[in-house]
Amino acid sequence: MHRYRFLLLRPFQLIPVLFGISIITFAIIHAIPGDPARVLLGTRSTPAAIAQIHAEYGLDKPLPVQYVYFLKHLLQGELGRSIIYKTDTLSLLADRFEPTFMLVLGSVLLAIFMALPLASLAARKQGKLADTTIRLFSTAGLGFPPFWLGIMLIIVLSVSWHLFPVSGYGWDWGEKLAHLVLPCLTAALSLAAILIRSLRAAFIREMASDYATAARARGQSERRIFWRHVLPNSIVPIINLLAVNISWLIGGSVVIESVFGLPGLGRLLVKAIFSRDYMVIEGVVLLFAISTVIVNLIADMLTVAIDSRIKL
Repeated sequence: MHRYRFLLLRPFQLIPVLFGISIITFAIIHAIPGDPARVLLGTRSTPAAIAQIHAEYGLDKPLPVQYVYFLKHLLQGELGRSIIYKTDTLSLLADRFEPTFMLVLGSVLLAIFMALPLASLAARKQGKLADTTIRLFSTAGLGFPPFWLGIMLIIVLSVSWHLFPVSGYGWDWGEKLAHLVLPCLTAALSLAAILIRSLRAAFIREMASDYATAARARGQSERRIFWRHVLPNSIVPIINLLAVNISWLIGGSVVIESVFGLPGLGRLLVKAIFSRDYMVIEGVVLLFAISTVIVNLIADMLTVAIDSRIKL
């Protein structure tokens, strides 16, 4: 159990990270031109009405005082009230969490499902047509922006072939899964391109290792060598790579949810930025930061569990 002592320190490491992120986010969002009171009131804005909104949400206080109020509410387990939605920010984030979580989870599973067989095939057929084709696919996947790829999938699979819904999320689980296919496929294609290249290189390196050569000398089949020796020794670096890209995917949900109209945290963040909804912006950014730290913590735990030689 001594190998898992880092679990006792990680929560304490999270505190300064979140504190720094909260300060930077708070400073940036208040530097954005515009007044949330004017956005909220629209054509009905008057100096008296604007002053009333400022007093109600504490926007008339100096920025350091506003930040202290924010920290005070945060320590009490609150994130304040949304200026635009006029509801508790924490409950608003909870309502939008499911689509983003399902998008990230579905994208990761789909990317792994695509990357493992393609990378293993490319490694076994190194230098041949299959290897060249798969490498071209991964290179193309790295070059296509997710928003462009999502629009192309909508045009082909939704508008032309009518296979999947264009946008939205649905009401029951059947509709939700149907609406998630294209967003997950968009993110998975970009993620799989990265995983394929890294997995292929790791597989080739492990297939040429001494223990793989010794296993061949003992008469073991290539299939047994791959599943018993090559794959387990290639997983550790891929876990860390996957954790980094999941963190990218969490932030990239902003683009994908906007393209497909998913009512998740990413789309909520975009709307909050345009409407200057300060508490919602701060809450979404902090939730993204916490999710990123948790993903990396899980990756560290898996790394230590798989390889007993590693200590963190």
